[in-house]
Amino acid sequence: MKRKFAAAAGIAVVATLSLAACSGGSGDEPTESSGPVTLTLSGWSLQTTPEFQTLADAFHEKHPDVTVELKEYDPANYNTLVTADLAAGVGPDIITQKEVKYVTTFQEGGQLMDVSDVKLPDGISGTSSYEVDGTAYGVPYRQDSWVLFYNKDLFDKAGVDYPDGTWTWDDYDEAAAKLTDGLSAAGSAAKGTYQHRWQSTVQGFANAQSKDGDILSGDYGYLKPYYDRVLALQNDGSQVDFNTSSANQLTYQGEFGKQNAAMLPMGTWFVATLIAQQASGDADTFNWGIAPIPQLDSKTTGLDNTPVTFGDPTGFSINANVDKAKVTAAKEFLEFASSEDAAKALAAIGITPALLNDSVVDTYFSVKGAPTDDLSKFAFSTHETKPENPTSSKTAAIQGILGDLHTAVMSGSSSIDDAIKTAEDRVKNEVGLD
Repeated sequence: MKRKFAAAAGIAVVATLSLAACSGGSGDEPTESSGPVTLTLSGWSLQTTPEFQTLADAFHEKHPDVTVELKEYDPANYNTLVTADLAAGVGPDIITQKEVKYVTTFQEGGQLMDVSDVKLPDGISGTSSYEVDGTAYGVPYRQDSWVLFYNKDLFDKAGVDYPDGTWTWDDYDEAAAKLTDGLSAAGSAAKGTYQHRWQSTVQGFANAQSKDGDILSGDYGYLKPYYDRVLALQNDGSQVDFNTSSANQLTYQGEFGKQNAAMLPMGTWFVATLIAQQASGDADTFNWGIAPIPQLDSKTTGLDNTPVTFGDPTGFSINANVDKAKVTAAKEFLEFASSEDAAKALAAIGITPALLNDSVVDTYFSVKGAPTDDLSKFAFSTHETKPENPTSSKTAAIQGILGDLHTAVMSGSSSIDDAIKTAEDRVKNEVGLD
């Protein structure tokens, strides 16, 4: 199988970090520890997010003198809480970068160590998301990409052919309509597809696939055709409308897992969740697979081409104020987290690592409950994944404005043309883009 891989906070937070930076590290060279070392690592939802303990245990096996202790934070307020701890001088030694749009916030606050000397394996993706002016302030350990989940049983019930890797968005729209009609004729209320409420589900694809897709440009006309098509799906009943999804607080796990929708555009992280929920009974038992996300046109479709999608990496940084005696161990942990051994350990629990090769992919699909068809393996391993959040100090503010655009359009409170004009004006005036 051919495999192609591509690397793809506001003012108060910055001020807080800047104040904390006044008591930053001395800049002295790291010293070797004379005994056992304990590193603290930030994480969230530890009971349901096993990757942190998996990496900590695997690293300890290779480095018995180093123990990695997990420091749990509330996922909903993760960046705020980590920022507060850093400002108070009690931040973790290793900072998990939950969202890359905040990397520059920490970096500008002087809280991240230069880790450009950490050796990374060839073929790892997501490294550019942690680089600021040519300096690396973190390393990726996982890289999720958006794909298309589909329920084979519902496709069969509706008499619709499975995705085959050649779909454009026009093909997807047509399939969604056929599925809705076919399922209705078979006595099912399931929709052809489900699009979750996040702005990613429209803007992520537009940013990645459009010729002019760039949130830092300040021009957002390229979003219009993507919104036109999802509004059409919503209006013709092929997917639940945004307002109904919001009012009922629908979850994408429930809509797909309980077979209320035959298709679901979603990140590869959902593979592990769906496997676990089918095993526990939280999701129905049915046959499913993943396919490449539909493409803008046929230039990037087919198994001989590389589909374009989006997704951000998750990575680790080192606290600039870490004890000098811990620096060597901390950098060794970052190097391990990006390695093939770590990638296999993550793949074995259904997590998508930043490093993908044949061995890692084989490990991933050997997990009980994972799909085994060739198209699923192709969709998982072959793609050009562009970052959802480009590394810039302006990204977080721009994404907030574009989030307002998304809600206004999808809820019907504004036309797409008016919402785009409003967003462009706000970005120019509030963020400073010309």
